[in-house]
Amino acid sequence: MTSYKKRLRQSVVAAALSAPLFWAVGCTNNFDEINTNKTKVTIIGTGEIPYLFSKAQSAATLPAGNYQVGQNLFSDQYAQYFACVATYFPSDRFVIRMDWLQGPWTAQYTEVVPQLKTILSSTDASSAENALASIWWVYSFHRWTDYVGPIPYFKAGEPATSVAYDAQDKIYDDFFKRLAAATTVLKAKTAEKPYGSFDLIYGGDVNKWIKFANTIRLRLALRISKVDPTRAKSEAEAAVAGGILTTSPDDDALVQRSTKGGDNNGLAIMSDWNEFRMSAAMESVLKGYEDPRLPTYFLPAVKTNSYEGLRNGLTTTQLTDPTNTADYNSHVGQRWTSTGLGTAQNVMATAEAYFLMAEGALNGWKMGGTAKELYNKGIENSLKQWGVTDAASITAYQNSTKTPVAPNDYLKSSPLSNIPVAWGSTEAIQREQIGTQKWLAIFPDGFEGWAEYRRTRFPKLYPVANSDNPDIPAGGVLRRIPILLVEQQTNAVEAKKAESLLNGPDKVTTPLWWDKN
Repeated sequence: MTSYKKRLRQSVVAAALSAPLFWAVGCTNNFDEINTNKTKVTIIGTGEIPYLFSKAQSAATLPAGNYQVGQNLFSDQYAQYFACVATYFPSDRFVIRMDWLQGPWTAQYTEVVPQLKTILSSTDASSAENALASIWWVYSFHRWTDYVGPIPYFKAGEPATSVAYDAQDKIYDDFFKRLAAATTVLKAKTAEKPYGSFDLIYGGDVNKWIKFANTIRLRLALRISKVDPTRAKSEAEAAVAGGILTTSPDDDALVQRSTKGGDNNGLAIMSDWNEFRMSAAMESVLKGYEDPRLPTYFLPAVKTNSYEGLRNGLTTTQLTDPTNTADYNSHVGQRWTSTGLGTAQNVMATAEAYFLMAEGALNGWKMGGTAKELYNKGIENSLKQWGVTDAASITAYQNSTKTPVAPNDYLKSSPLSNIPVAWGSTEAIQREQIGTQKWLAIFPDGFEGWAEYRRTRFPKLYPVANSDNPDIPAGGVLRRIPILLVEQQTNAVEAKKAESLLNGPDKVTTPLWWDKN
């Protein structure tokens, strides 16, 4: 079957399962006749299951336009990977546009949840297909709960007039249980190839899925390390013992994209709209370290032929200054330009696993090495991921005493930090180094970059220059996305109840359950 035919059938099946979350049925003697749509697939058989998994993988990672309104205009900027150069986008100044978030939020509940629930209910709990669906369920939901906090989770996808929200600690508990159960199943299925080529990440490689699941488990264990250190240690050590993404960048999780069917790489499709550029934070660190990843991550500015960034949160007036316009600041790298619409999209890197273990080692957990060893392996794997394979160059970077520099920006900012790459002499320096290098390594994943900044406060990002959000002053930290307007309108009773599951009012300044800064 050609790729086109596969995607066509995938779209048909997706349409069959993308019904509204909440529906009510009236009484009629002709119910079956009236409510049967003869143009849709109404019975899902084993032949459709692989297509459902492909759809869930594609939708959860935000293809095409959903990437911009779900990630780039929010977490990519809050992680300070990019800054906005468009005067008509206020999100870089902490304005939460609920209408932008509605599309990707709805996609989670109509293009991911129904597909995965169908697989989970249609396959044996001891099957590899079921285990992969459960792992992907965790991946897709952890990004949204780390945006908002309490979300519809346990009852998601069930036909009802409203769906209850669940507290984040209960959701995380289920995450850990699912991941543990899934990896137990997969250990007995390593000779199988679930979903085959329909698995858009690993092509059905069970061994890599085990590593991916355990690395997600390790990521989430670190996330809760300040709110539940005992559970965090237990989950982290179990994850490492079970095997994580440590072989090489060949283990990296990348979701395959296509130039057809609205499945484009989201960063690539929007990059030539000239609405965002490198942040001053990235400029300070990458230029200061003379980081060999710089020419891959970004392109020189058109007008200066040098790498330039700008501060997050500039006003519309400040953005009209020539030095703050697109031509004077660095575009995202060639990999993500419009020629790369079919470029695979980053999901999780081996390098992150090493940085997570390095932090765990500093916590006194059994991570299979010293914090310094694991930190340097993280650097090595990240450099290799982005094409730096010369051993001497890698060693030179690991031992570098260079520090971030003052960016050549409009506000004449000072250097972001004074820490070098070379492993420091105190735990405080070491934690900042791990956080900073992990921030560089997981680029351009703003979902994870923003979550980790909120958890660790590393790297020490610049204060946002101006805030247009009355709930947060300039220089403040945005802690979460409020409960979405679409939920307040269509799921009002439960959305209101969800406010009691927060650590404060439903505002951007209320920290999530795991955020103890």
